[in-house]
Amino acid sequence: MGSNDSRSPGLVLVALASGFVMASIDATVVNVAVPAIAESFGSSLVELTWVVDVYVLTFASLLLLLGGSLATSFGSRRLYLIGMGVFLMASIACAFAPTGGALIGARAVEGVGAALFMPSSLSLLVRTFTEPARRAKMLGLWSAMVATAAAVGPTLGGVLVSTFGWRSIFLINVPVVIVGMLLAVRVVPADVGSGARVSTLGHVLLFATVASGAYVLIEGHSAGVVAIPVVLALSFLMLGVAALPIQQRRTRTPVMPWHLFARASFAVPNIVGFLYSGALYGALYLMGLFFQNARGLSALHAGLLLLPMTMFFPVGNVVYTRIHHRVGNATIMATCLLIAGLATLLLTGVEPSTPYWYIALVLAAASSGAGLVTAAMTAATVQAAGDENANHAGAVVNTNRQLGVLVGIAAIGRVPQTTASWYDGLHLALAIVAAAYLAAGAAALILARRGSTSTAPQAPSPCGDCST
Repeated sequence: MGSNDSRSPGLVLVALASGFVMASIDATVVNVAVPAIAESFGSSLVELTWVVDVYVLTFASLLLLLGGSLATSFGSRRLYLIGMGVFLMASIACAFAPTGGALIGARAVEGVGAALFMPSSLSLLVRTFTEPARRAKMLGLWSAMVATAAAVGPTLGGVLVSTFGWRSIFLINVPVVIVGMLLAVRVVPADVGSGARVSTLGHVLLFATVASGAYVLIEGHSAGVVAIPVVLALSFLMLGVAALPIQQRRTRTPVMPWHLFARASFAVPNIVGFLYSGALYGALYLMGLFFQNARGLSALHAGLLLLPMTMFFPVGNVVYTRIHHRVGNATIMATCLLIAGLATLLLTGVEPSTPYWYIALVLAAASSGAGLVTAAMTAATVQAAGDENANHAGAVVNTNRQLGVLVGIAAIGRVPQTTASWYDGLHLALAIVAAAYLAAGAAALILARRGSTSTAPQAPSPCGDCST
């Protein structure tokens, strides 16, 4: 699989990042389109919540099954192309959805497509570029493209909705995905799947557990914790938490190599991914609401004001390619996350008289290392897992990040509703964001002191990182 190390590296990178870029944009772009969708369909608040969250729900719930185990069994490139095709058809269905319910269904299918191709994108990149220095560079650039997509999502959504209407945020996926599929067929080498049997029961239990937990988070506030659907979902959640470990100990084909979590070099980056994603995207969602609800701005204006919070995402990824050989991944994560936590604490004193320049400056400081964290976390996870677990490593790290997004938005976005004023809610919510950043930074700092991650993603030994 290393034949492309010297042939068309740029085209390979574009082919493998294009779908991931669109999937990342879709995770945030819908937020600013919600008012226009509500006006078009007369949707209720619950329906609008599902339009935003059902994509993350199906994506995170199915990621390990569709992207990890099936990619290993049937081949990464085949799963990547199938996933891109599913995502393409679902995007078209979203753009032409006649009702709110149809839009929710199409968004769910989009999540299925993303779950197919996103981990395959990472594993194909790792397997294609086998030379360590080239691999590190490609991982950094790949992460930069993904980070840029996530960063411009809210602003791009505001521009598209105000100019062409909300349906355009889905139609923009079409040409990008088509180009990515054509390039993947041309320049990405095919791989042969192992043909290993997939543990269906384990994945069903995992899906039911995650989906039940997400339902409780999304519906619990509006429906009430004593509502029958919420009680049933909570029951399924507890049953899944109890049954999944038992089933996984007895099966010969677990949903993922759980033994990897015994290595701090693998477990800590995944913990960081969950906390970091929840804090970052929860804060992004929160500040979007703050600018619109507390300061009375339009969605487009709010999206533009969020640029200081997102503009450093790609810069950090590029910086990572310059410093990864001198600074360990754990040290990079710890430094950036601790800075983010301390900076976020400065915003807990924001008042109506606080000027925008101060908010923008602190937001920029808090998110300045986001791209570095993403690249370091991805590299550390891939290295710790080893080539033999590349598909699972990509699926696991992205599952944790998406679950973090889901939990972060649901938890942090709800805080202002429980307080007397928007500013009281902002202070409390940002304190939670800061605590998540600092906890993630502390975990990475402990790992850095142990010296459990090296300065760059090297080609792992057959047993992965045996020392940890």
